[in-house]
Amino acid sequence: MAWIVWGVGVFAYSVTVMQRTALGVAGLEAADHFRTTPGVVSTLVVVQLFSYAFAQVPIGVLLDRYGSRIMLTAGSLVVAASQVLLGVADDLPLAYLARILLGIGDACMFSSVLRLLPRWFAPARVPVLQQVTGVFAAMGQIASVVLVLPLINGLGWQPGLLIAASLSVIGAAAAAAWVRNAPYGEEVNVVDEPFSKIPRAVASVTRHPATQLGFWVHFTSGFSTNAFLFMWGMPYLIVGQGMTQLEASAYFTLLSVAMAGSGPILGALTARHPLRRSNLALIMIGALIAAWAMVLAWPGRAPTIALVALVLLIAVNGPTTGIGFDFTRTNLPHARLGAANGVVNMGGFIGGTTLVLLMGFFLDQIAGGQAYTADHLRLAWLLQIPFFVVGIAGLLLSRRSLRRRMAAEGIIVPSWREVVERIRSKRAGGDA
Repeated sequence: MAWIVWGVGVFAYSVTVMQRTALGVAGLEAADHFRTTPGVVSTLVVVQLFSYAFAQVPIGVLLDRYGSRIMLTAGSLVVAASQVLLGVADDLPLAYLARILLGIGDACMFSSVLRLLPRWFAPARVPVLQQVTGVFAAMGQIASVVLVLPLINGLGWQPGLLIAASLSVIGAAAAAAWVRNAPYGEEVNVVDEPFSKIPRAVASVTRHPATQLGFWVHFTSGFSTNAFLFMWGMPYLIVGQGMTQLEASAYFTLLSVAMAGSGPILGALTARHPLRRSNLALIMIGALIAAWAMVLAWPGRAPTIALVALVLLIAVNGPTTGIGFDFTRTNLPHARLGAANGVVNMGGFIGGTTLVLLMGFFLDQIAGGQAYTADHLRLAWLLQIPFFVVGIAGLLLSRRSLRRRMAAEGIIVPSWREVVERIRSKRAGGDA
């Protein structure tokens, strides 16, 4: 039953991810449909991501109160309605409303699935299953490339989106029928307190250093990936690197497959080395910075191997955001995980949304109403630099606070020098 409950939740979530990323892969088609520029289309993505990010905490509070079953069902129905509205919209105001609804519905999904895991599975399995949940998000991204984009190109804007929306209705029905908040006979474990006390509880959760560290891990590893997936990745590959749409779609498919493959590996490493989770995140973030530096510094079109490396590291940093949720899971009570995970989940989406908005504004300014060039896009991606600086600083500061709190509770994270000395001592003892 545990696998059925989780599997249905993952299906509903992956369909939502397909709806979420559809506008990113069909950004040029959206610009044609609404008779505007890709820069204006990027504001649709910005509205969607802002509504998603700022709905996280209110949705998390509702999740702690009502449980995953209701939230997965309601979220899927709202997502379906949003795609129907986008399909029938012929002007931008309705499109903006559709993306606001999508962001709100989307906010119900991931945290709802995560909240099920500690109730249905043994603790040792949870870190890996968190990442496998993200793997199915990658399947949703692939579906947006291989299903939604061909539907829009083959049948037209409205029929393509209406067919896609029907899958979210199926997800809602499945969640209502099969998802249960806890195994039969066990306490459901939801919050039942006056709404007047909720703001204080949310503030307490937000102040916890584990929540803050989770937020900064999610922010720093997620903003670049989200900006690439949701808006500027496809234009960069097509315009900035001179690819055809088919070639760019192949890179997006590679990204999704790599994201799916790396998730369980990162989950296993997180479970095996719980005191080194933040170091694992920093290694992945550092590798992504190096890949972007190499590609953006390359004159003209970057070599294929450099572009493949960039796409693979963008992919790996997708599941790296999931490490942020492990800090809340192991440091906060289960009844508060909805709100705590909502705060964490805001990180990469606030960062990604802000970057998408800045890049769109910057590109429209330097292009002067003309088509974007490769040099324009190269300069736009350099706007990531302050995001990485702020994110890494926040990560290191919040990690220091959490480690001080852990030390007060008797949990000491040994330094790397101590770890090396311990390994040497064990080897010396073995040789003796």
